[in-house]
Amino acid sequence: MRQLLHPKIEQATLCGVLAALSDPVRLAIVGRLADGAEHSWGDFDVGVCPSTLSHHLKTLRLAGVIDHRKDGTRCFLSLRPELERRFPGLLTSILRFVPEVASPGDEE
Repeated sequence: MRQLLHPKIEQATLCGVLAALSDPVRLAIVGRLADGAEHSWGDFDVGVCPSTLSHHLKTLRLAGVIDHRKDGTRCFLSLRPELERRFPGLLTSILRFVPEVASPGDEE
């Protein structure tokens, strides 16, 4: 099975990473991945349809935030550990606020 394109970590830009993290759904995905484990698609209950989830995962992958690994018919996702070396403290700082991010549809 074909593996998806992952940009080299040197190609990740601060603007690109911040843009990818600017969406509440993508923040929720990254918050789930922050435990350091690999997760399958079924682990993300973010209130969007599968095609929209696929779009959000692609955005995070192309920004250099996540790794996407295929194993047979299953897909596994994790945070890229080298992102911390590229932008020290960035994810840690942002993830401190993930619980405060409203889920889609929770706006007042």
